[in-house]
Amino acid sequence: MPSSKPQAGTHNDVNALLARLAERRPKKIDLGLERVYAALSRLGDPHKRLPPVLHVAGTNGKGSTIAFMRAMLEEAGVKTHIYSSPHLVRFNERIVVAGEEISDDMLISVLGQCDSAAGDTPLTYFEAVTSAAFLAFAQTPADILILEVGLGGRLDATNVIEDPLASIITPIGLDHQSWLGETIEEIAAEKAGIIKASRPVVIGQQHKSALGVLEDRALAVGALPHIYGQEWNSRLEHGRLVYEDEVGLSDVAPPKMFGSHQIENAGLAIAALKAAGLAPDDDKISAGLERTFWPARLQLLKSGPLVERARRIAGDGIEIWLDGGHNPHAARNIARAMADLEEREPKPLVLIAGLQAKKDLPGFFAPFEDLAACVYTIAAKGDGAANPELVAAAAQRAGLPATAQRDVMTALEEALSNAGTSSEGAPRILICGSLYLAGELLQENG
Repeated sequence: MPSSKPQAGTHNDVNALLARLAERRPKKIDLGLERVYAALSRLGDPHKRLPPVLHVAGTNGKGSTIAFMRAMLEEAGVKTHIYSSPHLVRFNERIVVAGEEISDDMLISVLGQCDSAAGDTPLTYFEAVTSAAFLAFAQTPADILILEVGLGGRLDATNVIEDPLASIITPIGLDHQSWLGETIEEIAAEKAGIIKASRPVVIGQQHKSALGVLEDRALAVGALPHIYGQEWNSRLEHGRLVYEDEVGLSDVAPPKMFGSHQIENAGLAIAALKAAGLAPDDDKISAGLERTFWPARLQLLKSGPLVERARRIAGDGIEIWLDGGHNPHAARNIARAMADLEEREPKPLVLIAGLQAKKDLPGFFAPFEDLAACVYTIAAKGDGAANPELVAAAAQRAGLPATAQRDVMTALEEALSNAGTSSEGAPRILICGSLYLAGELLQENG
């Protein structure tokens, strides 16, 4: 009879180690750089032995922009490390080593080394895993590291990188106000902390007040700004993505990822590679944009148990979309994409939403007021999930009919049951509000 004990190097071992690490490093957020500098020093300063770094901050669009950059670089044969967060299904997704998700064995090794080196230093969980990622990257050759900020920028553990090849700042909105400030300007000031002297900073489309803060920071430190609408632009024209800057124009294939905001994200990715001197030719840009996929970003679920069950109830006309956007800025992009779909093929839009308690709940639902037929609210697994009754009340305050449900499947069956009595046909269902919910759903749907 086989032993039930996990074998060395399995993902069960990874989960057990991460759980122990969470117990030893219970504080998730405590912004500052002193602790992580000290821990990295005891590890031999792996952050000083990395390939050139593209450092990415912002509120929305970081994951998609990183995915676009990675795909274009890989089309050009550039070996790439990636550090991002959070993960959706497996922790290993956060650390991509030379183009491959970190192996369980390597992850166990670097996490153990970092935890031992930290000793009793009160590192946060994020600081510990960031140190582990740097160690993994330092041990494996690659050409470029694309490094995503965890929270903010100025005091984020990733900001020990003092001389990036370029800094990239995606659109900034109100989010994480408890840590970053109550206004767009305060949040932008924290994000601007990754801007470095004499280095390019590539800035995506911004609210006017955020842009002013970023421009002031770039001027103050002597950075080289490349700003959307000033030094570069991107747009969809005759079914093509047109990217234009002071050097010239690229007419390339549009991204396969759905939503007009992905045109902006793709343009930012191109601008970043050009500013860093890494841009491949237009054919490789096109190939990269066409093959880029980033899960839970307006992802149409086409298979799996949940989809099959929905089709049995409502027929093949049912659509189930998944997006992890969780703040008002993201909600506006999602709603705009849903409105585009409605214009092409009208269907009743039903939201199944679960949000974190600290988010702007009414602000998230406001863009859907004249678009969604109703909302079913649920609680995603994990700490900080908002009570479904409170989420439903927030949706109601935004002008949407809403009821709380036990879980995704219950909400889905309720939506399909109601759709069965409607003359409007199979609905378009959007599951949204939280990356934690998105990850939970992807895991359950196989």
